[in-house]
Amino acid sequence: MANDLFGGLSGLGDILGGIAKSVVPKDTPEGKLLSAQSELSGLQKQETELLLEIGKAAYERDPSAWPQDGKLKLIRQNIAAAQGTLNAAKSESEAAEAAKAAEDAKGRCPNCGHKNPEGVKFCQECGNPLAAAVPKHCTSCGAELAAGTRFCGECGARQMEN
Repeated sequence: MANDLFGGLSGLGDILGGIAKSVVPKDTPEGKLLSAQSELSGLQKQETELLLEIGKAAYERDPSAWPQDGKLKLIRQNIAAAQGTLNAAKSESEAAEAAKAAEDAKGRCPNCGHKNPEGVKFCQECGNPLAAAVPKHCTSCGAELAAGTRFCGECGARQMEN
């Protein structure tokens, strides 16, 4: 890839080449140059991918035959450690998001969603009690209902408004 017209920035040559090909006519010397460079770059990329595939297959057959085996094992250990760090960071981020969501939900009315100040016992928007959420049950069949449910999902009975 050292012959890449746009330097060693992977992918940038493809992007710029694609833009240039749409602007520069193919029948001009510049167009022919860009076309040839693009074709060469594509073929070199295919060659690199195939050599990588061949190398992986050869290594997997007999890892100890390669002097780079120790270095590869160390790199793989480092990859595993980095993956562990990434997973821990993701878990920490998800936990922080869950804590933020729980904090945001604190004081929200289960009936209308209004955010109430801390310490109030009834929603300032709809008057719904804000005490610990007691499950609501169907007045007809006794099935547990979500807050604000108008009709029972089990028996279809209309529910009383809070």
